[in-house]
Amino acid sequence: MAVKLSVVCLMASIVCFLGPWGRCMGSECGPGGSQSRAVWCSHPDGWTTLHTNCDQAGRPDNQQGCFRVCDWHKDLYGWQLGAWNQCVPVAMRNGGGQRPAVCSRGEEGIQTREVGCVQKADGEPAEDAICEYFEPRPRQEQACLIPCPRDCVVSEFTPWTLCSKTCGMGLRNRVRNVLAPPLFGGSACPNLTEFQTCQVGPCEGEESLYSLRVGPWGPCSVPNSRQARQTDKALKENKKRSKDKASAPNRKRIKAKKKNRQNRPGGKFWDLQVGYQTREVSCQHKSGNMEALSMCSQEMLPVTFQACVVPRDCDVTEWSEWSACSKECYDPNTPGGGQRTRTRRVSQFPLSGGAECPELEESEPCSPQADTAPTCTLNTWKTTEWTECRVDALLSQQDRRRGNQTGLCGGGIQTREVYCVQAGAEMPLNLRTKEALRPVDSELCQGIPPNTTQLCHINCPVECEVSPWSAWGPCTFENCQDQATKKGFKLRKRRIINEPTGGMGNCPHLVEAIPCDDPSCFEWLVVKLEECVPDNDRECGPGTQIPQVQCVNSEGLFVEKQLCRDAILPMPTICEVPCPKDCALSPWTQWSPCSHTCSGKNAEGKQTRVRSILAYNAGEGGVQCPNASALQEVRICNDHPCTVYHWQTGPWGQCIEDSSFPYTNVSVGVTRTDDGSCAVGMQTRKVICVRVNVGQVPPKKCPESLRPDTVRPCLLPCRKDCIVSPYSEWSPCPSTCPGGGNSKKKQVRKRIIIQVPANGGQDCPEVLVQERDCEARSVCPGYRWKTHKWRRCQLVPWSVRQDSPGAQETCGPGLQFRAISCRKQDGGQADIEACLKSASPMPPLTQQCHLPCQEDCQLSSWSKFSSCTANCVGVRTRKRSLMGKSKKRDQCKNNQKYPLSETQYCPCKKYNAQPVGNWSDCILPDNSRVEGQLGMKVQGDVKECGQGYRYQAMACYDQDSRLVETSRCNSHGYIEEACIIPCPSDCKLSEWSNWSRCSKSCGSGVKVRSKWLREKPYNGGRPCPKLDHVNQVYEVVPCLSDCGQYVWVAEPWSVWKISNVDLRSNCGEGVQTRKIRCMLNTIDGPSEQVEDYLCDPEEMPLGARNSQLPCPGDCVLSDWGSWSPCPLCTRSSLCYDILLSKHRFCSALVSYYALGKLWRRRTVVQAPQGDGRPCPYQMEQWKPCPVQPCYSWRYSAWSVCRSEGARCGHGMRFRNVSCFVSDGSGQQDSGLVDDELCADVELLVDGDAQIILQEACIIPCPGDCYLTDWTVWSPCQLNCVNGDDLGFGSVQVRSRAVLAQDPENLLQCPEQELEARPCTGGQCFEYKWRSGPWRGSSRQVWCERSDGLNVTGGCLQSSKPMADRSCHPPCTKPRSFCTEAGVCGCEEGFTEVMTSDGLLDQCTVIPMLEIPTTGDNRADVKTIRGFNPTQPAASAPGRAGRTWFLQPFGPDGKLKTWVYGVAAGVFVLLVFIISMTYLACKKPKKPPRRQMNNRLKPLTLAYDGDADM
Repeated sequence: MAVKLSVVCLMASIVCFLGPWGRCMGSECGPGGSQSRAVWCSHPDGWTTLHTNCDQAGRPDNQQGCFRVCDWHKDLYGWQLGAWNQCVPVAMRNGGGQRPAVCSRGEEGIQTREVGCVQKADGEPAEDAICEYFEPRPRQEQACLIPCPRDCVVSEFTPWTLCSKTCGMGLRNRVRNVLAPPLFGGSACPNLTEFQTCQVGPCEGEESLYSLRVGPWGPCSVPNSRQARQTDKALKENKKRSKDKASAPNRKRIKAKKKNRQNRPGGKFWDLQVGYQTREVSCQHKSGNMEALSMCSQEMLPVTFQACVVPRDCDVTEWSEWSACSKECYDPNTPGGGQRTRTRRVSQFPLSGGAECPELEESEPCSPQADTAPTCTLNTWKTTEWTECRVDALLSQQDRRRGNQTGLCGGGIQTREVYCVQAGAEMPLNLRTKEALRPVDSELCQGIPPNTTQLCHINCPVECEVSPWSAWGPCTFENCQDQATKKGFKLRKRRIINEPTGGMGNCPHLVEAIPCDDPSCFEWLVVKLEECVPDNDRECGPGTQIPQVQCVNSEGLFVEKQLCRDAILPMPTICEVPCPKDCALSPWTQWSPCSHTCSGKNAEGKQTRVRSILAYNAGEGGVQCPNASALQEVRICNDHPCTVYHWQTGPWGQCIEDSSFPYTNVSVGVTRTDDGSCAVGMQTRKVICVRVNVGQVPPKKCPESLRPDTVRPCLLPCRKDCIVSPYSEWSPCPSTCPGGGNSKKKQVRKRIIIQVPANGGQDCPEVLVQERDCEARSVCPGYRWKTHKWRRCQLVPWSVRQDSPGAQETCGPGLQFRAISCRKQDGGQADIEACLKSASPMPPLTQQCHLPCQEDCQLSSWSKFSSCTANCVGVRTRKRSLMGKSKKRDQCKNNQKYPLSETQYCPCKKYNAQPVGNWSDCILPDNSRVEGQLGMKVQGDVKECGQGYRYQAMACYDQDSRLVETSRCNSHGYIEEACIIPCPSDCKLSEWSNWSRCSKSCGSGVKVRSKWLREKPYNGGRPCPKLDHVNQVYEVVPCLSDCGQYVWVAEPWSVWKISNVDLRSNCGEGVQTRKIRCMLNTIDGPSEQVEDYLCDPEEMPLGARNSQLPCPGDCVLSDWGSWSPCPLCTRSSLCYDILLSKHRFCSALVSYYALGKLWRRRTVVQAPQGDGRPCPYQMEQWKPCPVQPCYSWRYSAWSVCRSEGARCGHGMRFRNVSCFVSDGSGQQDSGLVDDELCADVELLVDGDAQIILQEACIIPCPGDCYLTDWTVWSPCQLNCVNGDDLGFGSVQVRSRAVLAQDPENLLQCPEQELEARPCTGGQCFEYKWRSGPWRGSSRQVWCERSDGLNVTGGCLQSSKPMADRSCHPPCTKPRSFCTEAGVCGCEEGFTEVMTSDGLLDQCTVIPMLEIPTTGDNRADVKTIRGFNPTQPAASAPGRAGRTWFLQPFGPDGKLKTWVYGVAAGVFVLLVFIISMTYLACKKPKKPPRRQMNNRLKPLTLAYDGDADM
């Protein structure tokens, strides 16, 4: 490690150096440690010198105190991390760097923070070395991204408003709103308003300069002299009662009545108190200044006071005690899990905008203690046994009759059922017991449930494979122990190479025998021959080889040599050792296999062996090489007759019980072995003696000692009875009351099959699920509000209104109260909280009232409408009348103001049906499908084509074009129309052509046959195999012609496999198979199997018949799912409004339900493979929902803001709640209907139960400059570049623009307002410049957002296209004009002469090439003349238009396009001339002689499906 040295002192060119501080050492932890460092004196040249050469006074310390850190200091000290500072651009930090002029994605920056070691207790700073002892110092810098500035983006201006004045000078405005706020230092928003003066016409009279203005209502307060007023009121009432001569009982009743009223002033939860509120009325000049009230001439001033309810804050009681824990047992594994709650009640509800009530209920987690609660019963997941591995679910075998198909193999699926049980219940010892765990609700089990499916594999059947036959053995006794019979056999054997597994057949016989004479049990076997020993002790020449022999028995096993004493000992073999000059020969090869297995009249078995010449004789005296015939030897083999016998065995029978064995086959009480067996049984089979090519013969013909067993023991599989679990508990009945439907609620319980029966066990019960009706409740618990009578109308206290006109009369507007209580549905008393939770919104406690004055008109209530005489005929009326003194007042007889009758047409019951929307998909009838297992379908199994029906929704309207139930139009809601789904057509090929001749006349070759295309696939049909360029497919097979005799041999037909009820063109119903083998045909019949290519493929018998195998490569589909429910009555526009506000979940309703469609879907279980039929394109279908009227409550539009009695100021606006009908699609405007149709609809508007029918508003006074209402929040916008979110979040914005009415008051206008807030989600917007066509020297250029909205801001100013192409300085030279490029150019026929600074100096005429016309006496002369630029020569008569001006340069000084064209044409002409010259001079080659191809090809035709073939 390099040590950094520091210079600390200097004296006479001698330098002091010091090393780093060492480790802090000490006996105690803390500040008592010490550390040291090395200090030495060094010469400037680098060599160390004595300390005395350095200044001793300036010698640094080599020791200092330090803080010795120990492990326990980790809990006392730690790193304190400061906040990250502002991101600083890298260019500014490095200093002198230049920041990029154009920002694309953002600018890279660095931000720093303070990091220091502190004491955790008090934050006091400490040495950094203490914290570094435990962990490295955290990073103090990090990279950051400074986003590009985002300018404010505003929309286009709205159209101009009307002039603010009907006469005189006024203003009209147009406004725009903010679409995106300025971010990251972007440009601020421009003015949102533009003003323009306007004047409709001159004013005829004097302009009104003053306006009566009312202010807002003040707070509701109680009069200060309340007691005095009560005293005055009591005196008045006493005077009045003194005049009454009522009896004492009457007075007592009155007092009791008053007492009852005082007990229910609105209920005990509402302390209602009447107060008053006032407002200011002022006179305002059009300049905005306030003037005296007398300047506003008005007969009657607005009311300045009104009655009100004194606000009350909500008041609640103290918290109740905590309830018991909801969890009643103790669970040591999962503490907690329970909840306990406490509540408090409302003692005073809020009134008139008082503080709302806090939460009335709170809860906290809890857990019972182990010593006070019982231990919880644990629940765990249990599974049933895996079902058998099924391959058919994945290989399109869907018919139930294929369940036991054994030919299916490969990958499959196993399933099982998962259920929840109590872990504490008694677990059965094994599945043989009939008791099992009772299923409980799955929600009680924690954790992830086990898998219900798993992949499995069924081994494919392996046929028996045997080795070739061995050579025939010697003639041996059948039983060497009993040689009295003198009966012998020659045997040959073969062995099993692969044992059969799962196949239908057995192995063939393994031993064949031939009767023979002179049998023996032992013989000598030549193991090997010794080396060749020349005769007469010579070194080379003829000699002998002594064989080494071993005695073997009839089985070929080595035995003692004395047993072969009667056998003939093999003789020595003659051999020859070649001499140096002799012919050298190779050793003999092994004898070839015998040509025949036996010998007959026309066939004899032979074996051959050969040797070859290695070197010819050299010189004289050497032995000559033998001729070719001497190099091969032939010997007779298998000279026995062709009478071959063997034992043939049949298949083993079924395993049956063996009564002699002590075990019994039961499924209970027997210990199961590893292979699942429970008892020992017995199997038998048939064994016969067979002569080859003849058939069955008596058993004595075959060796009895080799006879196979006919009986063998077997293991009987255990009989498994079905085991089911006990029934689960009954599912709970619904806690809510039944709805309006007549369907009864059901309770369900079920049991689960734990073990499936097998091997003759007891079957499972048929009923696994039980249902029963829930007991109907007598009375559903429900709550409702009960309203009491309205109390008398209370006016503003007299002390407040005593100075107002008409105060002596007790009349005018006031307030009245009523009491509200909570009742059960049966009328019983209930707590007020119950109605607040489950009842409808609380009715109002107060309402405005009016005590009629003497001058007011009093009218009775409207009567009922008169009855109609007939439907759609006549009118009906209702009436009311004047009451009291109003009958005599003239102002009350004004029928326009006080109508006494109303007339309307009688309702009409005419209905009209109209189609709505588009036609649905073409849907096939449901009964065209064949149900399968596991809910899956193969495309070939399901009818995917043919005649179906499509549907169009039908809407029913009344005579007022209002939507009603479809049953009114005698329609089920649909128009049906037949349709056709075209069937898929598979690729169609021709039949196979005849086989061509074998390519070789003798020996092994190939032959070919072909098919050609007849019809291409369409509509999703099975594709064609790979075709060649002439639309053909070929099949090539080996062949062997006339070089041997081979025949096909067919085995018996197998049993039927697979039965399918669906007859399809390519995948079939069933199959019978048999094995076809190519056999060597001898005189005694086929003898042994050979390769298949040796037989004629045209003569090959069929290996299957009357059926076709299923298609495992076809597309596998699930069944069509059920139709989705039709949407509820939900308006898409309503959802959109909610979506913009806060409820994001409504977007799903907009995209799915607003379309009014029912959907059903299916999925692909297995994709097609190879040449299998592909999946259909249609994975989902829809049909329209029946058009039903959707009734809902909706607000009407707000009324115009009105300020009663004043021209401007604070006022009120109102709206109503009415019943509307729509079809629920959002595409049809809702229609207003009678409120009675919404009687069953909850009073909700836009999902809000709080109905607001009035709100305060402001009417601007003439001349006022004011702000508009807030715009709606814009959609969320992300900060993106090229569609990629930069990760700075999203934002939305709203704004308020300024509106002005008088040009003189513009300086008094408020500032426009802008609000932005973060939001979630959002979309990316891109901004691009757009430009219109040039019109003269200018064009329109604007910025467009990616959604097509024209905006201001957002586009980079640096890339803004040019909107004005005027030339600067202007083009004043003769013959010059301003070009599109914005530079000065010259007119046609003139070229530009430029100055050194690039400006046009003058326009000079271009030299003219004059081409005279025919007949001109100067036609042979071409003259180039210069023209005077100011005085061009006139053309001769008759030559107008015959003079060409060749102008290679354009007005901008660049070459014109035609110049490049002429140059290119000249180049092409030169290349053409050179090429033709080369071809003309080239010496032609002699054409090669065409050789005919003598190979014969089959004549084939190709048809591609076109009609012209």
